[in-house]
Amino acid sequence: MAQRWIIPDIHGCLKTLQTLLENILLATKEDSLYFLGDYIDRGPDGKGVIDYLMKLQQEGYKVHFIKGNHEDLCVTAFEADQKKKFFGGKHPEQKEWEAVGAKATLESFGVKHPREIPQAYIDWMNACLPYIELENYILVHAGLNCKAEKPFEDTRSMMWTRTFKVDFAKSHGKKVIHGHIPVDYTFMDLVINNNENYDFIALDNGVYVTDKPGLGNLMAFNPDTKKLVAQSNMDL
Repeated sequence: MAQRWIIPDIHGCLKTLQTLLENILLATKEDSLYFLGDYIDRGPDGKGVIDYLMKLQQEGYKVHFIKGNHEDLCVTAFEADQKKKFFGGKHPEQKEWEAVGAKATLESFGVKHPREIPQAYIDWMNACLPYIELENYILVHAGLNCKAEKPFEDTRSMMWTRTFKVDFAKSHGKKVIHGHIPVDYTFMDLVINNNENYDFIALDNGVYVTDKPGLGNLMAFNPDTKKLVAQSNMDL
């Protein structure tokens, strides 16, 4: 029977992702897989994660990709670096990106400057969606700015916001599922099991945070059965 799974921030943890999809979820081409962004940075193999996701696309898996703030930083650094090369130094946009874990991504590509990342990867990141709408949920990376007159046009907030409150009159009457900010597994489980009391589900468990209790897992959530699956980090 086909299933739907929503998977948040992977952060360059390829082995963890492969274990989750292939050994735990046993994902097939009949399933629909929704990814909430932040495929790169912090973990060791951002390039490998994108290669793996591209391969799933090419093989005909039903995969859907949302753009996260780390992809936004990467693209911004790439474009700035293309326009004005800083020889003997780093572009300010590269420094901003590196402040949140980009060095691991650059190393996974075997390069030192964003401009050296192959264009195909930048194109793939730019093709990721700002949000995806399901029957009962809005999927975004970070959140939905319902203070805006037209929340679905505020794509920056969808990638970057750290606080938001759902207004059902503006969210098409739907709750929001997001990643972006790591939350404790216990809280995540509480929200899912008491969903009538919450207007959101936060799924990022900080896969790269392996030194704090309640964090360090890559999550998968089935919006139909409300099943929550955790795969501990296999990369760090």
